[in-house]
Amino acid sequence: MVKTLAILGSTGSIGRQALDVCKRLGISVCGLSAGSNIDLLERQIEEFRPRAVCVADVDQAFLLAKRTGPGCEVIAGADGLGDIASMPDAGAVLNALVGVAGLRPTMAAIEAGKDIALANKETLVTAGELVTRRAREKQVGVYPVDSEHSAIFQCLRGNAGNKVRTIYLTASGGPFREKTKDELKRVTLDEALRHPNWAMGPKITVDCATLMNKGLEVIEAKWLFDLRLDQINVLLHPQSVIHSMVEYADGAVIAQLGVPDMRLPIQYALTWPERPSADFPRLDFLRCPPLTFGQPDIERFPCLRLAFDAAECGGLMPAVMNGADEEAVSAFLNGRIPFTQISALIEHAMGSYRYTEKKELTVTDVMEADEWARDRVQRYLRG
Repeated sequence: MVKTLAILGSTGSIGRQALDVCKRLGISVCGLSAGSNIDLLERQIEEFRPRAVCVADVDQAFLLAKRTGPGCEVIAGADGLGDIASMPDAGAVLNALVGVAGLRPTMAAIEAGKDIALANKETLVTAGELVTRRAREKQVGVYPVDSEHSAIFQCLRGNAGNKVRTIYLTASGGPFREKTKDELKRVTLDEALRHPNWAMGPKITVDCATLMNKGLEVIEAKWLFDLRLDQINVLLHPQSVIHSMVEYADGAVIAQLGVPDMRLPIQYALTWPERPSADFPRLDFLRCPPLTFGQPDIERFPCLRLAFDAAECGGLMPAVMNGADEEAVSAFLNGRIPFTQISALIEHAMGSYRYTEKKELTVTDVMEADEWARDRVQRYLRG
């Protein structure tokens, strides 16, 4: 079990729940990072007494340092995230940042030899080959925090050497799974931010509504578990009780079930292979609703198809797709575009991208592709 942890994105949904797990298990917290929620970060500093914290803005860092005193170093910016990720006294790093901004700190943690509890799916979506190769070279463990990937990780335990035929990534389908294409044109931001089963930040909630989040998870699963794309199936499961399943060559299917509570996969990532006791809500089979399944409709939700296309293309295309998605979702959150234009903008960026294939990609290549995609979306929006 991890004894000392650094948490990137401590004021977000995953970060807050990770701190709750740390408190329950007695895990020491040596470093934290936050974006703009400085008031919450200040309360976290007071409770968990980290040795260092990072905030996005230099001026906010200066003001926070004056209030916290000499016991906690306050740093700022992207370089500061790397410093938190590579703290010498961190036994592991939990990366709960949102977006491609999580890639460089993940690489910093790997270079420092830190095991990683990974909730930032964009790290593997944009640079899966680079990240997994370097993690193997540095003998660093990458443990999934996403509920679906944690479920697969758990289903694979004890089956080393047994051939996996298929994995089933389950998806609730989000708030719009029953809506027609015409109805999707009229959905509002408030509707898109009302996920039926999970409480998450705005970006990931919108991604769930478009099914892009599931597409990102497909690419993440490919790299985490060394799978071919044809071994990964997405299955709609509105109840979110089965978090994912693995089918083996003999036809046996092993599933991980539980109530929708992210603290369980967070705890497993920090304690594997142990399972300490926890007082999280338990699944009551006698009160559990009927479990139903369905096929995702890629005509109504083209983002899932685009993710498979990007993964099939490989190279820098997943980074282009992800960058375009981040920019398009931001435009939707700011009221600039309707819901259905998110996928159209992503498809436009992917269809416009041309690059020279390289034998070995670098983080710089990934970030340049990300920047190109964002610029392409913005230019399209400006007309």
